[in-house]
Amino acid sequence: MSEPSAEYSATEQPNGEQPNGEQPNGEQPGGEQPGGEQPNGEQPGGESPTGTRPGAPDSFEAWQRLDPKAILASTVLVIAPMFPVVGVMALSRDSSLRALGTAGIWLTVVLLTTLGSWLHWYFTRFRVTDERFELRQGNISRSFSSVPRERIRSVDLTAPVVHRMLGISVVKIGTGRQSISDSDVKLDALPTARAEQLRELLLRPRTGPTSGSGSGSGGSGTEPFGPGRSGTVEGETGAELARMRPSWYLYSTLTASLLLVTWAAVGSAMSTLSDVFRALWASDTATDWFSDKAMSVWSHVPVWLVVVSAVVTVLLGGLLGALALSVEMWWGFRLTRESDTTLRTRRGLLTTRAVSLERRRLRGVELAEPLLLRWAGGSRLTAVATGLGQGATSGRSDNKALLPPAPRGVAERTAAGVLERSDSLDGGSPLCAHPRTALRRRLTRALLPVVAVSVALAVAATRTELIPWWSWSVPLLAGFPAAAFAWDAYRNLGHGHSDEYLVTRYGTGVKRTVLLQREGIIGWRISQSPVQRLTGLLTVGATTAAGDGCYYVPDAGAEQGLAFAERCVPGLLEPFLEKNSESARESTTPPNDSPSESGNETTP
Repeated sequence: MSEPSAEYSATEQPNGEQPNGEQPNGEQPGGEQPGGEQPNGEQPGGESPTGTRPGAPDSFEAWQRLDPKAILASTVLVIAPMFPVVGVMALSRDSSLRALGTAGIWLTVVLLTTLGSWLHWYFTRFRVTDERFELRQGNISRSFSSVPRERIRSVDLTAPVVHRMLGISVVKIGTGRQSISDSDVKLDALPTARAEQLRELLLRPRTGPTSGSGSGSGGSGTEPFGPGRSGTVEGETGAELARMRPSWYLYSTLTASLLLVTWAAVGSAMSTLSDVFRALWASDTATDWFSDKAMSVWSHVPVWLVVVSAVVTVLLGGLLGALALSVEMWWGFRLTRESDTTLRTRRGLLTTRAVSLERRRLRGVELAEPLLLRWAGGSRLTAVATGLGQGATSGRSDNKALLPPAPRGVAERTAAGVLERSDSLDGGSPLCAHPRTALRRRLTRALLPVVAVSVALAVAATRTELIPWWSWSVPLLAGFPAAAFAWDAYRNLGHGHSDEYLVTRYGTGVKRTVLLQREGIIGWRISQSPVQRLTGLLTVGATTAAGDGCYYVPDAGAEQGLAFAERCVPGLLEPFLEKNSESARESTTPPNDSPSESGNETTP
């Protein structure tokens, strides 16, 4: 297991480093000895362990500073939101004393922000040695981070609008730790060209045992796409697996998350506009104008047309807003494979993002199909990899995206290229169906609330005249779509396995298909609810160190699920099954022993 990153307090210096920045034995901070010799016997003109000459422009051996333009970027980010408010105050009839007080507060905030940014820049140093990435920060409260280079899972480059104008980028080095606060090492910011050099250096395959450790999961020595694969572009930046197409932006408008974000943004804008009107003493005038227009429309236009127009306006505004967000997020998207060891995505219109993932960290892929996107034949593709955290709780859910919402066929071909498979994702054979008992369970869960509400209304209608006698039939109308969704949920159930991967599929609101490397499974989680125990079903969960941590095969038959787990990882579940089988055989000898429970003790 690789060594975790180290943190040191202000009084503790690593390797005997002195507080004034000098190294032990008279070594200078840049790694040079007084006599001109390098540490470990290395000569000044020789190659450094990182593959560059010490002191060269692209060398990271000596302690490095961040780019001073990061101070300006931080200050601009604080000042920019103040301009609209300043404009409103200038046009309003606010008192000069209050305006001066507000301006003084803002000026203080700007000065403190600038001072904090300067202190952060001045006391931040980093360097890259042959074995570790080291970062020193702080003055009053000092910290020293030392990360083994084999622990580095990903290196991401992000450049917001201000950073792009200044030619700098934020570097995030992912270490794969589960703690959100400790999972990333952040450098804000470096020149963009310098950040690219640092990314290539940290993700460069290293010679010796370290580089060979990942050969079992897609290391060098294999062709990126195997014999006979086409559709890739080979160049200096590697093999291109996917590139954004203009028609794909329309698929993003069918995701509920973007629609909700758009409507929330519109609501916030309306609230801000109301505050602006109030500050300009124009709220009463605007209210009167809107009231007059509403009364005029209401008196001349049918009610149904007003309702339909309002619904269409809301939907159209949401779709246009989602389209704009999609363009900003996925503009210029490219997925490439670099040196057959790293997957890299680039995207973004205003804020550019570049995410790198080592191929040996990849454990599988997940195809997600939200309901609206599935009806349009689209799908999303994400990576199941170590070091990217668990879902939204990690704050790194965007980093898992391997493809924007796109046609399902494109997503499947891209997934096959990422996993270096020549066949389809399911291995060319259909997935195993689940027992019909799983369908009955879903129909029961969908229709039971409908029947309960109908019965309650029917009873209430017989005892009071306030509820019409026909009200019990209204909830039954919801039974038809509920039954349809239950059938769709059952139809989407399936599982299987190939030579390398476990495949599971489930869900109706969001249909998910997961391919997980069988050798990446570290355990099984077998669960049964009381209803599942009565119906002979169980849920099998494959635990792994990647992605969400556990991927489920829900509502499989008891024998079917246990046999599937045993076939995927032979021997991992067998000791528990053998133990239960022996206890079951022993229970047949004494006549008074209780019978064994069904389901959990079935040997495949």
